[in-house]
Amino acid sequence: MFPFPAFLGLAPGDCALVVGTHPDDESLGPGGTVARLAAAGIKTHVLAISCPAGGRPADVRVSEFNAACDALGVAGRRVAWTCGPRASAPGEHLRELVTLIESGPEVSLREAEPAVLLIPAAGGFHQDHQGVHRAGFAAARPGGATRRVPRIVLGYAGPEDSWTTAAEPRTVYIDTAASWTAKEEALAAYAGELRDDDHPRSIARIRAIDTAAGAAVGAGMAERFVPYRVSL
Repeated sequence: MFPFPAFLGLAPGDCALVVGTHPDDESLGPGGTVARLAAAGIKTHVLAISCPAGGRPADVRVSEFNAACDALGVAGRRVAWTCGPRASAPGEHLRELVTLIESGPEVSLREAEPAVLLIPAAGGFHQDHQGVHRAGFAAARPGGATRRVPRIVLGYAGPEDSWTTAAEPRTVYIDTAASWTAKEEALAAYAGELRDDDHPRSIARIRAIDTAAGAAVGAGMAERFVPYRVSL
């Protein structure tokens, strides 16, 4: 018997890859699920595409990212682009984005061979998130026996993407009540990126979003996802 709780039909030793546009996306949207994957013995990796140019220093953002990943139980992690035009506008470098997610060094589909892939959902308000969604969706395409593809591909949204009902339906609910403490610790690592309690990017509002999602399925907390591929 495995010493970990079963989750999504996965077994300890399986891998998951989470793609975030910027450091903090892995915590703001799917952080509870990331922590639950790690707690289930799934080797979980996070690829953050870029640190936005013109914001706080990249080394500070990377330090926060590492602290958040530690809180979530993440194994491999990487911030790919920290300077130059790719970091400033990743969505304008779609071909390079697809290659990065498919076969980049250290953390990629080729390196991790994940059973689960989490990517930004298509309905994100930010153009960078939209570009990373397109790249992640393309990277997860099937390609015959020689191409290993994740069995499960889910799209997640950030708290600022929840304002409209016109977005893709997020009909997969994952109970994250037991992993909320880890998500809250990861969010706290990004103190410089969080806002006051009346802003969507605040711990209080994120807790409210997750509580409302949990209420819809009879759980204390939950996160919602767009199902792009579910093969169990």
